[in-house]
Amino acid sequence: MPFNPIRVLNPALRSAATAPRFLASRSFHTSLPRMTIHNIETLDGFKETIAKNPIVVLDAFATWCGPCKAIAPLVAKWSESPEFKDTVYFAKFDVDHLPDLSQELGIRAMPTFIIFKDGEKVDEFVGANPGPLQSLVTKYATAAA
Repeated sequence: MPFNPIRVLNPALRSAATAPRFLASRSFHTSLPRMTIHNIETLDGFKETIAKNPIVVLDAFATWCGPCKAIAPLVAKWSESPEFKDTVYFAKFDVDHLPDLSQELGIRAMPTFIIFKDGEKVDEFVGANPGPLQSLVTKYATAAA
């Protein structure tokens, strides 16, 4: 094989045969964090969720919504935090897959976060501003604790 300076300089272009030995023996098993944001897939599933859980934060999102994609990792992180893990049930539904639920809840913009307490809607937050949303969730989590 002729000398190729690009291949030498760029490790990604090196062949697998010349890769360092420790890479070949590296285990790629990882334990992913358990996500506790539950998908609502039916109207009955929604009703069951708000009936069974004292505090529910419901995220109405769309797959094409940029702000929804931006805030989703933060909400996932909150769902795992000790502050909310035992007191708040995080759920989400795609407005395009459940238009009846979207209409019933009056969803007009995404993302919309609705907080239910003991099966009743108690608050709503529209937008992807993490600070005020986290404060709102904290308010209900603290009251439930």
